[in-house]
Amino acid sequence: MTEKVVVIYSGGMDSYTVLNRAIKDGMEVYPLTFDYGQRHVKEIDCAAAVCKSLNVPHKVIDISAINQLLAGSSLTDDIEIPEGHYEEESMKSTVVPNRNMILLSLAVGYAVSVGASKVYYGAHSGDHAIYPDCRPEFVEKMNDVCQIANYEAVEIYSPYLSVSKTAILTDGIAMGLDYSQTWTCYNGREHACGKCGACQERLEAFRDNNATDPLTYEVTA
Repeated sequence: MTEKVVVIYSGGMDSYTVLNRAIKDGMEVYPLTFDYGQRHVKEIDCAAAVCKSLNVPHKVIDISAINQLLAGSSLTDDIEIPEGHYEEESMKSTVVPNRNMILLSLAVGYAVSVGASKVYYGAHSGDHAIYPDCRPEFVEKMNDVCQIANYEAVEIYSPYLSVSKTAILTDGIAMGLDYSQTWTCYNGREHACGKCGACQERLEAFRDNNATDPLTYEVTA
């Protein structure tokens, strides 16, 4: 019997690779996308289009009501998206309080309901400097909790937890993935800005792989 897994799938570059890695590894995938009021809602459209093309069951869940409680992030509030690399102090404004704990908890509940043994999510080493809920110690503790939170144990699995975005892209290129089907920029405009931390890290990954990013950017310098 094929193993069922839930994949937290934002529509971004990392989760797109994670989704395809799970499929490549022979899993029966249940992609789960969250609308938490993020201004870069274009990533949700990308997620829906990819899942339709792959003919996999896809759920988009509106949890934007939580923003009544979770204030202060430039991804969801009327706060300007900072420019610069992820490791810069200013990028802390993009942290959504407790986001991944909430998303993982919901995904685990979904996993139990469909009989899935794992929840895949795309944390990686490039996120560690800014996002506490992408660090190995967080993933390990969440995994421990999710072994005992229900009658059925569910594993939190982050296949790229200890590697960089460059390495994620390397794996995706090896799988022949089309990254024009993804959205990374934190600004929800027609074209990617090229200036926010998400764009800069993405462009850096393509440069490191001697590859050309298929997205159109306002600025690429």
